[in-house]
Amino acid sequence: MQVIELFPSGGGGYKVATSLVGEKAGLVSGSALVIDYVLTIAISVASSVDALFSLVNPEFQPYKIYIEICLIFLLTFLNLRGMKESIKILMPIFLGFVISHGFLIIYGISLHSEDISTLLPNAIQESHSMSSQIGMMATIALFLKAFSLGGGTYTGLEAVSNSVNSLVEPRVRTGKITMILVACSLAFMAAGIIMLYLLWDVSKVDGQTLNATVFAKIMAGWTIAGFEISGVLLPLTMFFAAGLLFVAANTGFIAGPTVLANMATDCWMPHIFSSLSSRLVVKNGIVIMCFAAIAALLITRGQVHILVVLYSINVFMTFSISLLGLVKYWWQRKKLSIGWLSKFLVALIGLSVTSTILVITTFEKFYSGGWITLLLTSSLVFVGWKIRQHYQRVSDRLNETDREYELEIEKDFSGKNKTPPKIDRTQPTAAILVSDHFGCGIYGVQTLQKLFPNVFKNFVFISVGEVDSSNFHETTKLVNDRRNLKTQLRRLQGFCLQNNIPSDYYLAYGTDVIDKLTDLTDRVAKDYSNLMFVGLKLVFEEESIVATHLLHNQTAYIIQKRLNEEGHHMMILPMKV
Repeated sequence: MQVIELFPSGGGGYKVATSLVGEKAGLVSGSALVIDYVLTIAISVASSVDALFSLVNPEFQPYKIYIEICLIFLLTFLNLRGMKESIKILMPIFLGFVISHGFLIIYGISLHSEDISTLLPNAIQESHSMSSQIGMMATIALFLKAFSLGGGTYTGLEAVSNSVNSLVEPRVRTGKITMILVACSLAFMAAGIIMLYLLWDVSKVDGQTLNATVFAKIMAGWTIAGFEISGVLLPLTMFFAAGLLFVAANTGFIAGPTVLANMATDCWMPHIFSSLSSRLVVKNGIVIMCFAAIAALLITRGQVHILVVLYSINVFMTFSISLLGLVKYWWQRKKLSIGWLSKFLVALIGLSVTSTILVITTFEKFYSGGWITLLLTSSLVFVGWKIRQHYQRVSDRLNETDREYELEIEKDFSGKNKTPPKIDRTQPTAAILVSDHFGCGIYGVQTLQKLFPNVFKNFVFISVGEVDSSNFHETTKLVNDRRNLKTQLRRLQGFCLQNNIPSDYYLAYGTDVIDKLTDLTDRVAKDYSNLMFVGLKLVFEEESIVATHLLHNQTAYIIQKRLNEEGHHMMILPMKV
């Protein structure tokens, strides 16, 4: 809830780490989150199939992995059709789970209500006995281990704070209410089911989940008109349980691409992932999550206890970094914020719990699968670091290009001493898509004049400033970025002015560049009747598939496809850097 207050536009653990701890911490947190959401899909689907296979003979257990892979492909198909459609299908399953499990918990506890009074004292006595036998620290470690094994349930909390921007207004209030409902429902279900285990003296049965065992005991003897209905209701209940886990798996397909988009905005991932308005981008993100989850299932053979270990390390790594950021934030504002102490203590206690769990789980389970998740997260961190370095090198080269072209522009590029030529909107016009490097725009103008002498009478420059979705304490930075982008566009107009070429520019800002570019190109197409859109494709001396096709040039091709579908023409010019 503190994260929702501080980041009302969403962002979750990645934005918290980046804004409150630092960029490197953000890279680690974001990488852990991406792995988390992949494992969310794998764990949820594997647990869902475990629930269903509790109803069949143990000899069919080897076939679970095939069912799990098929279910992941089904979820992928639903999400490729659109998030709204997938929610429409999955919502009835969710409601069925709430009704069936809520009823069984209340009914099962009521049948043994006379034993409730002794339940808590017995639990306390057993805890004291265990503590005296193995020691207090070992007992605490055991409780923290049990807490960590439930790490898969905490994804919903992260997903809410990560996707606040998709909630209805007022978003902060809606997000807080959603968070409370998630927490209360989790507490009710977890506590209720554990009470059922204790009251009904449930023990492990091979091939069955504990839920299936206790529900079978509760339903034993249920009849209607002499017909035993437990044979129908138990499979239906387990189907709803499997369905809920199926819904939980969908979280990975929704939130995973969002984390990739946030990281792409900060150049840790390919820029193309930041354009969630592009169906192709969303499709690629969903497909990546699909095959990564299948790989996780195949590596672990769908064994939930191994997947949980992999998952819990990254979950508590992300939570620890986020809570560290909150502790730092409230401590720095202890003299500026009323009521900071309570929020500081909540964050500090949370940090103590999650960091302790992280250390214990990492050391205890390092050779039981923990090293795998550490290797995967470290690899993704390394990839993100290399991608950032590449984008920085390209930016440096484009800055050199800007400095070279700057010598060709008069110092007074504002045109105060020269009357700008009038634009005739019916004449052939070239609309050039440019970034925040004005040298690219000048290169486009000069190249078009060489290729098509005296053809284009007007030049229009189209640019979009990318805005961070969180906007957390970055008002000054945003103002400076906007001022700099407008300065670059005025430089382009100054270049056209000194060459006596009519020019204009269109400028917009947004979190999704492709979405805003589409709006601007639509406006330009309405304003100019004889128009050719022009994009630039970066060409590198050391050509590579990664640099050319994955890290660059996707925006131009996506816009070209959209414009062609609308009946407009777009040319893409190569620019060597």
